[in-house]
Amino acid sequence: MRIHPDPLRLRPIPADPQLDRVAAAVPGAWRTLPGTLPQAAGWAEPNDTAIRLNDGRVLLVGGEDGRRTALSASLVYDLPSGISTPIAGPMQTPRRLHTVTKLQDGKVLVTGGVTGAATTPARGINSVELFDPAVGGGAWRPVAAMNEPRFSHSATLLADGSVLVAGGCSARSADTNRALRSAEIYNPATNTWTTVKPMTDIRFGHTAIALTGGKVLVIGGVITIGRGQYAALGYCEIFTPGVTPDKGTWAPTASLRTPRKGHQATALKDGSVLVTGGDVVTHSYSSIIDPYSLKSCERFRLDANGVGTWTADTDMPWGVSQHRAVALPASGKVLVIGGTDSGVFDAGYSDTILYTPGVAGAAGTWTIAANMAVGRWAMAAVLLPDDQVFVAGGISRSGAAAPVFGESALTATAEVYTP
Repeated sequence: MRIHPDPLRLRPIPADPQLDRVAAAVPGAWRTLPGTLPQAAGWAEPNDTAIRLNDGRVLLVGGEDGRRTALSASLVYDLPSGISTPIAGPMQTPRRLHTVTKLQDGKVLVTGGVTGAATTPARGINSVELFDPAVGGGAWRPVAAMNEPRFSHSATLLADGSVLVAGGCSARSADTNRALRSAEIYNPATNTWTTVKPMTDIRFGHTAIALTGGKVLVIGGVITIGRGQYAALGYCEIFTPGVTPDKGTWAPTASLRTPRKGHQATALKDGSVLVTGGDVVTHSYSSIIDPYSLKSCERFRLDANGVGTWTADTDMPWGVSQHRAVALPASGKVLVIGGTDSGVFDAGYSDTILYTPGVAGAAGTWTIAANMAVGRWAMAAVLLPDDQVFVAGGISRSGAAAPVFGESALTATAEVYTP
């Protein structure tokens, strides 16, 4: 078996004054906000991890500590002051690997996840809670439970105001997990869940993007292949809502050129979808293993006949996974933030890079942007007005790089990017 070294994957370190001047001229700037979160936390998986409320505050919900114990705390971050304030009443159920979805009326729906201390296998929950920012500065209440326990699933707001929850993972036996095909839709008006047709493929840790026209694209993710064994998935599919929830349909669409997990998917202005990075990929029928996270990118387009295609886009300057990618609507660019190298999962990156789409659908270009003050992965990230981006928490050191064996080092800091 051969390791395939690639010197181009190593990020350059300024070694002379000229390079220092180039580094100083990179676009954008990060500002560290005063104060810290009440507790350092991380938010794994590619789902939305922070919500900007209608009043401008940012809501952070649950997450996990350095030993992967689920957290119940929720807090709102006041950006002008940089002060985070815990919600008077925390969630009723601590949870990690959950979803957080802002509804059309400004309330926030939190579904599923894993509760308690880390166990093998992880066991999903079906409890659901609703956050109402208009009640006493913000309050939680339980709502109807999902029909099936799940974690690392997706939750997507549909055009009619309902929420599509798809896939995920749960316990298969006393010592194994299983990926799910099932899907269900929540109706906030009636506080009910309706089971819909299952996906074509089992998956969890996938990304889901609402497309123009109301359809939902589900991309890649993870499948279970044995006890403690997982593989990245290249299959993708599209959900088309029906007249009623039970009439919605799933259909396979074009597969990714490279199977991906730990990736990000971002909707672009032209209706296409950009997928970036992902975890190390091993090839079962090859003697070569690339030890780095993926630097490759792909772009999805759906034509007028409903036929989807994936095309290769420009590689990022380096491989990255467990990062965040945020579309900047004013400029049409995408900001890729932090992340780590899934070969070792030991250090959070402080790097950020900007993607600029090409003209008329052509491949885009990448520009190295300003560095964060703190390297982090599995952090919360959300878009602010004027293409600013808020990030908070995340893992800074883990594995062999962590100061305490078996416990990841998390950060309680928050920063804001300004283009």
